[in-house]
Amino acid sequence: MRGLSDALQRYARQISLWGLESQEKLASSTVLVVGLGGLGSAVALYLAAAGVGKLVLVDSDSVSLSDLNRQVLHWTRDIGRMKVDSAVEKLRELNPGVEIERVKASFKPTPKMRELVRAATVVVDCLDNWKSRLALNDLCVKLGKPLVHAAVEGMQGHLTVVAPGAPCLRCIFKNPLDRAPAPVIAPVPGILGAAEALETLKLITGYGKPLTGKLLVYDGFSNTVEVFEAERRPGCPACGRR
Repeated sequence: MRGLSDALQRYARQISLWGLESQEKLASSTVLVVGLGGLGSAVALYLAAAGVGKLVLVDSDSVSLSDLNRQVLHWTRDIGRMKVDSAVEKLRELNPGVEIERVKASFKPTPKMRELVRAATVVVDCLDNWKSRLALNDLCVKLGKPLVHAAVEGMQGHLTVVAPGAPCLRCIFKNPLDRAPAPVIAPVPGILGAAEALETLKLITGYGKPLTGKLLVYDGFSNTVEVFEAERRPGCPACGRR
């Protein structure tokens, strides 16, 4: 009874909006977060705070000094530590009720990653390069799993949700290019990562309208947001035959 009472208090502001049934859906869900940089830090923090049942965190990097302007899960004391270890420590302190699995690996479409995607309720793309993003997109499309994607550069970013029957990343971004290392202003990945977390909560609970089939573009320079309709591309190598 104490545990139930604590949960009702912790999530009271959410439950007052979407009801106990939606909170229970959240508590029984598994979210796969791929990448624990600027986007992944915000995503993992807000999903843990909201009460996702299980977080699976995938990253192969260690914390460096240049990460600390934007990757808020990692602090000065964490320099040199694996990002998954740094993240798990903070998230467990924030919400001990969330189960967390750490995977110390870079994303590649291996049998292990395939099983992680298959077991997830929602997959969140917090990666920093297009080769990996598109590989994750392809795997989610193949397995029919919803994918929340965002990317940032400078003072700009974009966000979309890929779901069965909707345009995938290969439909929306035909020839994406990486700029490494991409410049970025500290709050921008926090803004887009928080938005990714919100889209994830919508998909799990059914409360709200996800950005499926739409592309949200954020411009931090003028602090404006535009939302565009996205279309499936005939002959798309990922979803064209589905």
